[in-house]
Amino acid sequence: MPASKVLSEILRLDPKENHQRIVHLSFCYDFPHDMNRALEFALFRTFAVPSVSALLDSTGEFHCRPQKRYDDTGLLLAEMLERGYDSERGARALKRMNKIHHRFDITNDDYLYVLSTFIYEPIRWNEKYGWRLMVESEKLAMFYFWCEVGRRMGIGLIPEGYQEFEEWSLQYEDKHFCFTESNKRVAVATRNLFLSWYPKLLHPLIKQAIYSLLDEPVLKAFGFPKSNSLLRKLVLSTLKTRAWVTGHLPRRKHPFHYTSLKRGTYLNGYRIEELGPPGT
Repeated sequence: MPASKVLSEILRLDPKENHQRIVHLSFCYDFPHDMNRALEFALFRTFAVPSVSALLDSTGEFHCRPQKRYDDTGLLLAEMLERGYDSERGARALKRMNKIHHRFDITNDDYLYVLSTFIYEPIRWNEKYGWRLMVESEKLAMFYFWCEVGRRMGIGLIPEGYQEFEEWSLQYEDKHFCFTESNKRVAVATRNLFLSWYPKLLHPLIKQAIYSLLDEPVLKAFGFPKSNSLLRKLVLSTLKTRAWVTGHLPRRKHPFHYTSLKRGTYLNGYRIEELGPPGT
């Protein structure tokens, strides 16, 4: 498959100096759907850490306003991914994220772990389900992008190397993933939100599909059952087929903007400063 114009540009750019541009190209042109799904499951994964889920559970947002909470998080991330954290809107989104999070007593390690999922989960999703594999420049650009966002959020002790940070993240999971009721409550609320997007007739199938996309340590930390092997193979086959079809479609000529989508929470648009829990 010949390289697209987008990929050709990515290959010409330096992943450290031009990481905002590379992330924009990957997110808005070649992998908009995949990146969004991967970030959904990245956030899902963080709920397997009891200290993270306990804080999220205590806010009540997942139980009272799950769709708004989902939309707010997605929009804040997308503002930076689409335009860069140095852009006017990206800087406002980062400022808003800081204001929301600094109200809470969050450990540096928990911040670091969540940050790591934004880097490595999209890359892992791509390796399994992407219509083409990310090149090294894209992977490194994701690393440099989110590390800089982390520094601007005041997160300390960010590992300096790509492999070093990934190893730290995996060790953190091994140490901290375990079942708690708060894990389960937040995970169930999120799973039910995903189900609400589909007709009720499909809920049993979609529920099993969600389970099939989560690995065993996460399933155990949520108290979720393991999906049957036949369904896991069906989900994998469906995603592989989608990747093959996507790879043979004409390449996107205009950027996809997640922030321009009409959604139930914000049918009439939104202000960045109003995203997040009420009163923040």
